[in-house]
Amino acid sequence: MLTDDQKAKFWRDGAIVINDVIQPEELDRLRGAANELSDELEKASVDEITIHLQELTTRNVAFRDLAKSPMLVSRVASLLGPNLQIHHSKLGAKPAFQGKGGICWHQDFPFFPHTNTSLVAVMVMLDDSTPQNGCMYVVRGSHKLGPLDHHLDGWFTSCCQEALPKEVIPEDESGLLAVTPLAGGISIHHCLALHMSPPNCTDLPRRGLIFQYRAADAHALAGSLPPDCGWQVSGIYDGHVRCEQAIWKLPKKFNKPLGVSEIGYGQAWNQLGAKAKDWNPPLEAVSKHARAVNFALPAGEHPSLPGLIEKLTR
Repeated sequence: MLTDDQKAKFWRDGAIVINDVIQPEELDRLRGAANELSDELEKASVDEITIHLQELTTRNVAFRDLAKSPMLVSRVASLLGPNLQIHHSKLGAKPAFQGKGGICWHQDFPFFPHTNTSLVAVMVMLDDSTPQNGCMYVVRGSHKLGPLDHHLDGWFTSCCQEALPKEVIPEDESGLLAVTPLAGGISIHHCLALHMSPPNCTDLPRRGLIFQYRAADAHALAGSLPPDCGWQVSGIYDGHVRCEQAIWKLPKKFNKPLGVSEIGYGQAWNQLGAKAKDWNPPLEAVSKHARAVNFALPAGEHPSLPGLIEKLTR
Protein backbone atom coordinates (compact mmCIF):
# COMPACT_ATOMS: atom_id res chain seq x y z
CA MET A 1 0.00 0.00 0.00
CA LEU A 2 1.00 3.60 -0.41
CA THR A 3 1.64 5.79 2.57
CA ASP A 4 -0.48 8.87 3.16
CA ASP A 5 2.50 11.00 2.11
CA GLN A 6 2.93 9.08 -1.14
CA LYS A 7 -0.77 9.42 -1.94
CA ALA A 8 -0.68 13.14 -1.21
CA LYS A 9 2.32 13.60 -3.55
CA PHE A 10 0.63 11.61 -6.30
CA TRP A 11 -2.57 13.66 -6.21
CA ARG A 12 -0.58 16.89 -5.98
CA ASP A 13 1.94 16.25 -8.77
CA GLY A 14 0.37 13.50 -10.87
CA ALA A 15 3.27 11.07 -10.43
CA ILE A 16 5.43 9.44 -7.75
CA VAL A 17 8.59 7.35 -7.58
CA ILE A 18 9.12 4.40 -5.23
CA ASN A 19 12.47 2.62 -5.14
CA ASP A 20 13.42 -0.87 -3.90
CA VAL A 21 10.13 -2.50 -4.90
CA ILE A 22 11.49 -5.47 -6.89
CA GLN A 23 13.98 -7.78 -5.18
CA PRO A 24 17.29 -8.48 -7.00
CA GLU A 25 16.41 -12.11 -7.81
CA GLU A 26 13.08 -11.12 -9.34
CA LEU A 27 14.72 -8.25 -11.22
CA ASP A 28 17.16 -10.71 -12.80
CA ARG A 29 14.21 -12.88 -13.87
CA LEU A 30 12.47 -9.92 -15.47
CA ARG A 31 15.62 -8.79 -17.25
CA GLY A 32 16.08 -12.29 -18.63
CA ALA A 33 12.51 -12.31 -19.93
CA ALA A 34 13.04 -8.87 -21.51
CA ASN A 35 16.27 -10.02 -23.15
CA GLU A 36 14.30 -12.75 -24.92
CA LEU A 37 12.43 -9.99 -26.77
CA SER A 38 15.59 -8.42 -28.22
CA ASP A 39 14.93 -9.72 -31.74
CA GLU A 40 11.47 -8.16 -31.80
CA LEU A 41 12.86 -4.88 -30.52
CA GLU A 42 15.49 -4.85 -33.25
CA LYS A 43 12.85 -5.49 -35.91
CA ALA A 44 10.93 -2.53 -34.52
CA SER A 45 14.00 -0.25 -34.93
CA VAL A 46 14.90 0.11 -31.25
CA ASP A 47 18.31 1.40 -32.34
CA GLU A 48 16.61 4.50 -33.76
CA ILE A 49 13.49 5.31 -31.72
CA THR A 50 11.90 4.47 -28.39
CA ILE A 51 9.84 1.31 -28.84
CA HIS A 52 6.70 0.37 -26.92
CA LEU A 53 6.41 -3.40 -27.43
CA GLN A 54 2.76 -4.13 -26.68
CA GLU A 55 0.95 -7.14 -25.17
CA LEU A 56 3.67 -7.67 -22.59
CA THR A 57 1.66 -9.94 -20.29
CA THR A 58 1.12 -12.39 -23.16
CA ARG A 59 4.82 -12.74 -23.90
CA ASN A 60 6.17 -14.28 -20.69
CA VAL A 61 4.65 -15.58 -17.46
CA ALA A 62 7.15 -13.45 -15.52
CA PHE A 63 5.43 -10.30 -16.80
CA ARG A 64 1.99 -11.73 -16.12
CA ASP A 65 2.96 -12.62 -12.55
CA LEU A 66 4.32 -9.11 -12.01
CA ALA A 67 1.17 -7.40 -13.31
CA LYS A 68 -1.01 -9.09 -10.68
CA SER A 69 1.55 -9.10 -7.86
CA PRO A 70 0.66 -7.43 -4.54
CA MET A 71 3.82 -5.32 -4.95
CA LEU A 72 2.07 -3.38 -7.71
CA VAL A 73 -1.62 -4.04 -7.23
CA SER A 74 -1.76 -3.00 -3.57
CA ARG A 75 -0.17 0.34 -4.41
CA VAL A 76 -2.52 0.99 -7.32
CA ALA A 77 -5.48 0.01 -5.13
CA SER A 78 -4.47 2.77 -2.73
CA LEU A 79 -5.27 5.22 -5.53
CA LEU A 80 -8.06 3.60 -7.55
CA GLY A 81 -9.77 1.23 -5.13
CA PRO A 82 -9.72 -2.58 -4.83
CA ASN A 83 -11.39 -3.54 -8.12
CA LEU A 84 -8.72 -3.29 -10.80
CA GLN A 85 -8.15 -4.38 -14.37
CA ILE A 86 -5.29 -4.17 -16.85
CA HIS A 87 -5.99 -2.00 -19.88
CA HIS A 88 -2.70 -2.78 -21.63
CA SER A 89 0.93 -3.64 -20.97
CA LYS A 90 4.15 -2.96 -22.84
CA LEU A 91 7.93 -2.90 -22.72
CA GLY A 92 9.30 0.61 -23.15
CA ALA A 93 12.84 0.50 -24.55
CA LYS A 94 14.87 3.62 -25.34
CA PRO A 95 17.77 3.33 -27.83
CA ALA A 96 21.17 2.88 -26.20
CA PHE A 97 22.60 5.60 -28.45
CA GLN A 98 23.30 9.23 -27.72
CA GLY A 99 20.75 11.67 -29.10
CA LYS A 100 18.05 9.10 -29.86
CA GLY A 101 14.76 8.10 -28.28
CA GLY A 102 12.92 11.34 -27.48
CA ILE A 103 9.14 11.17 -26.93
CA CYS A 104 6.87 14.18 -27.44
CA TRP A 105 4.69 15.86 -24.81
CA HIS A 106 1.47 13.90 -24.32
CA GLN A 107 -1.12 12.52 -21.94
CA ASP A 108 -2.09 8.84 -21.92
CA PHE A 109 -5.86 9.23 -21.58
CA PRO A 110 -6.50 10.80 -25.02
CA PHE A 111 -5.11 7.62 -26.65
CA PHE A 112 -7.79 5.48 -24.96
CA PRO A 113 -10.53 7.63 -23.38
CA HIS A 114 -12.74 5.90 -20.81
CA THR A 115 -15.96 6.76 -19.04
CA ASN A 116 -13.86 8.02 -16.12
CA THR A 117 -10.24 8.96 -15.48
CA SER A 118 -9.41 6.32 -12.85
CA LEU A 119 -6.40 4.98 -14.74
CA VAL A 120 -2.71 4.99 -13.82
CA ALA A 121 0.44 3.64 -15.43
CA VAL A 122 3.02 1.76 -13.39
CA MET A 123 6.52 1.59 -14.86
CA VAL A 124 8.89 -1.02 -13.40
CA MET A 125 12.45 -0.08 -14.25
CA LEU A 126 14.88 -2.74 -15.47
CA ASP A 127 17.63 -0.09 -15.66
CA ASP A 128 18.22 3.08 -13.69
CA SER A 129 16.19 5.98 -15.07
CA THR A 130 18.20 9.21 -15.01
CA PRO A 131 18.15 12.62 -16.69
CA GLN A 132 21.19 11.46 -18.65
CA ASN A 133 19.51 8.43 -20.24
CA GLY A 134 16.19 10.12 -20.96
CA CYS A 135 13.96 9.75 -17.91
CA MET A 136 10.34 10.82 -18.04
CA TYR A 137 9.42 14.40 -17.09
CA VAL A 138 5.99 15.50 -15.86
CA VAL A 139 4.39 18.95 -15.69
CA ARG A 140 3.39 19.00 -12.04
CA GLY A 141 -0.34 19.25 -11.49
CA SER A 142 -1.20 18.92 -15.18
CA HIS A 143 -3.45 15.93 -14.41
CA LYS A 144 -5.91 18.42 -12.90
CA LEU A 145 -6.45 20.09 -16.29
CA GLY A 146 -8.50 17.27 -17.77
CA PRO A 147 -7.85 15.80 -21.22
CA LEU A 148 -5.88 18.13 -23.49
CA ASP A 149 -6.41 18.16 -27.24
CA HIS A 150 -3.95 16.01 -29.19
CA HIS A 151 -5.57 16.66 -32.59
CA LEU A 152 -4.28 18.73 -35.48
CA ASP A 153 -6.55 19.51 -38.41
CA GLY A 154 -9.02 17.07 -36.86
CA TRP A 155 -6.57 14.14 -36.70
CA PHE A 156 -5.06 12.57 -33.59
CA THR A 157 -1.32 13.24 -33.58
CA SER A 158 -0.29 11.47 -30.32
CA CYS A 159 1.27 14.77 -29.15
CA CYS A 160 -0.38 17.54 -27.13
CA GLN A 161 -1.58 20.44 -29.27
CA GLU A 162 -3.40 22.54 -26.67
CA ALA A 163 -2.24 25.66 -24.85
CA LEU A 164 -1.66 25.30 -21.11
CA PRO A 165 -2.67 27.80 -18.43
CA LYS A 166 0.27 30.01 -17.51
CA GLU A 167 0.09 29.02 -13.86
CA VAL A 168 0.79 25.39 -14.77
CA ILE A 169 3.88 25.96 -16.91
CA PRO A 170 7.08 26.19 -14.81
CA GLU A 171 9.52 29.01 -15.42
CA ASP A 172 12.16 26.60 -16.71
CA GLU A 173 12.83 22.87 -17.02
CA SER A 174 14.10 22.67 -13.44
CA GLY A 175 10.45 23.08 -12.43
CA LEU A 176 9.44 19.84 -14.13
CA LEU A 177 9.16 16.62 -12.12
CA ALA A 178 11.97 14.27 -13.15
CA VAL A 179 10.73 10.69 -12.76
CA THR A 180 13.88 8.76 -11.86
CA PRO A 181 13.32 5.32 -10.32
CA LEU A 182 16.41 3.15 -9.96
CA ALA A 183 16.43 -0.38 -11.39
CA GLY A 184 13.92 -2.36 -9.36
CA GLY A 185 11.99 0.80 -8.51
CA ILE A 186 8.70 1.96 -9.96
CA SER A 187 6.91 5.10 -10.99
CA ILE A 188 3.15 5.64 -10.99
CA HIS A 189 1.64 8.41 -13.08
CA HIS A 190 -1.92 9.56 -13.66
CA CYS A 191 -3.49 9.05 -17.08
CA LEU A 192 -3.86 12.83 -17.45
CA ALA A 193 -0.32 13.78 -16.37
CA LEU A 194 1.36 15.66 -19.23
CA HIS A 195 4.75 14.06 -19.76
CA MET A 196 7.60 13.49 -22.20
CA SER A 197 11.06 11.95 -22.28
CA PRO A 198 14.12 13.48 -23.93
CA PRO A 199 16.68 11.55 -25.98
CA ASN A 200 19.21 9.27 -24.37
CA CYS A 201 22.49 11.11 -23.80
CA THR A 202 24.40 7.92 -22.98
CA ASP A 203 25.21 4.61 -24.64
CA LEU A 204 23.31 2.70 -21.94
CA PRO A 205 19.81 1.21 -22.29
CA ARG A 206 16.75 2.48 -20.43
CA ARG A 207 14.07 -0.19 -20.26
CA GLY A 208 10.85 -0.29 -18.29
CA LEU A 209 7.87 -2.62 -17.99
CA ILE A 210 4.67 -0.58 -18.20
CA PHE A 211 1.29 -1.69 -16.91
CA GLN A 212 -1.76 0.51 -17.47
CA TYR A 213 -4.27 -0.20 -14.71
CA ARG A 214 -7.85 1.00 -14.60
CA ALA A 215 -10.66 0.89 -12.08
CA ALA A 216 -13.01 -1.94 -13.04
CA ASP A 217 -15.83 0.56 -13.52
CA ALA A 218 -13.88 2.49 -16.17
CA HIS A 219 -15.19 1.47 -19.59
CA ALA A 220 -13.18 2.16 -22.73
CA LEU A 221 -14.82 4.51 -25.24
CA ALA A 222 -12.25 4.39 -28.04
CA GLY A 223 -8.88 3.00 -29.00
CA SER A 224 -7.68 -0.57 -29.42
CA LEU A 225 -8.55 -3.60 -27.29
CA PRO A 226 -5.26 -5.37 -26.52
CA PRO A 227 -5.40 -9.08 -25.67
CA ASP A 228 -4.98 -8.41 -21.95
CA CYS A 229 -7.49 -5.53 -21.85
CA GLY A 230 -10.06 -6.16 -19.11
CA TRP A 231 -7.97 -8.71 -17.20
CA GLN A 232 -9.23 -8.56 -13.61
CA VAL A 233 -6.11 -8.47 -11.41
CA SER A 234 -7.79 -7.45 -8.17
CA GLY A 235 -11.26 -7.49 -6.67
CA ILE A 236 -14.38 -8.06 -8.75
CA TYR A 237 -16.19 -6.78 -11.81
CA ASP A 238 -19.89 -6.28 -11.03
CA GLY A 239 -21.07 -4.82 -14.32
CA HIS A 240 -21.28 -1.22 -13.14
CA VAL A 241 -19.84 1.59 -15.28
CA ARG A 242 -18.99 4.92 -13.65
CA CYS A 243 -19.38 7.97 -15.89
CA GLU A 244 -17.73 11.28 -15.08
CA GLN A 245 -19.72 14.33 -16.10
CA ALA A 246 -17.57 15.50 -18.97
CA ILE A 247 -17.21 15.58 -22.74
CA TRP A 248 -14.25 13.64 -24.12
CA LYS A 249 -12.79 14.08 -27.61
CA LEU A 250 -12.25 10.65 -29.16
CA PRO A 251 -8.97 10.04 -30.98
CA LYS A 252 -9.44 9.94 -34.74
CA LYS A 253 -6.30 8.07 -35.72
CA PHE A 254 -4.63 7.23 -38.98
CA ASN A 255 -2.15 4.55 -39.86
CA LYS A 256 1.15 6.35 -40.34
CA PRO A 257 3.31 3.41 -41.52
CA LEU A 258 0.92 2.57 -44.36
CA GLY A 259 0.07 6.18 -45.10
CA VAL A 260 -3.67 5.49 -45.26
CA SER A 261 -6.53 6.45 -43.00
CA GLU A 262 -8.41 3.90 -40.92
CA ILE A 263 -11.74 3.92 -39.09
CA GLY A 264 -10.61 6.55 -36.69
CA TYR A 265 -11.88 5.58 -33.26
CA GLY A 266 -10.72 2.01 -32.80
CA GLN A 267 -12.05 -1.35 -31.67
CA ALA A 268 -13.44 -0.09 -28.37
CA TRP A 269 -15.64 2.46 -30.16
CA ASN A 270 -16.69 0.20 -33.09
CA GLN A 271 -20.32 1.32 -33.13
CA LEU A 272 -20.93 1.16 -36.87
CA GLY A 273 -23.46 -1.34 -38.14
CA ALA A 274 -22.68 -3.27 -41.31
CA LYS A 275 -24.83 -1.01 -43.48
CA ALA A 276 -23.64 2.23 -41.85
CA LYS A 277 -20.08 1.35 -42.81
CA ASP A 278 -21.16 1.29 -46.44
CA TRP A 279 -23.45 4.32 -46.25
CA ASN A 280 -21.17 6.70 -44.34
CA PRO A 281 -18.85 8.89 -46.42
CA PRO A 282 -15.16 7.89 -46.37
CA LEU A 283 -12.83 9.72 -44.03
CA GLU A 284 -11.20 12.80 -45.48
CA ALA A 285 -7.52 12.70 -46.37
CA VAL A 286 -5.10 13.15 -43.48
CA SER A 287 -3.59 16.63 -43.44
CA LYS A 288 0.13 17.09 -44.05
CA HIS A 289 0.46 18.93 -40.72
CA ALA A 290 -1.03 16.04 -38.74
CA ARG A 291 1.01 13.43 -40.59
CA ALA A 292 4.24 15.33 -39.88
CA VAL A 293 3.87 15.13 -36.08
CA ASN A 294 6.09 12.45 -34.51
CA PHE A 295 5.36 10.73 -31.19
CA ALA A 296 8.75 9.00 -31.24
CA LEU A 297 11.06 11.86 -32.08
CA PRO A 298 13.85 11.60 -34.68
CA ALA A 299 17.47 11.56 -33.61
CA GLY A 300 18.64 14.79 -32.02
CA GLU A 301 15.17 16.22 -31.39
CA HIS A 302 14.48 17.20 -27.78
CA PRO A 303 10.95 17.90 -26.42
CA SER A 304 12.13 20.86 -24.37
CA LEU A 305 9.96 23.03 -22.16
CA PRO A 306 10.61 26.16 -24.26
CA GLY A 307 9.46 24.19 -27.28
CA LEU A 308 6.31 23.19 -25.45
CA ILE A 309 5.52 26.77 -24.48
CA GLU A 310 6.23 28.11 -27.96
CA LYS A 311 4.17 25.39 -29.60
CA LEU A 312 1.21 25.51 -27.28
CA THR A 313 0.89 29.26 -26.96
CA ARG A 314 1.30 30.13 -30.63
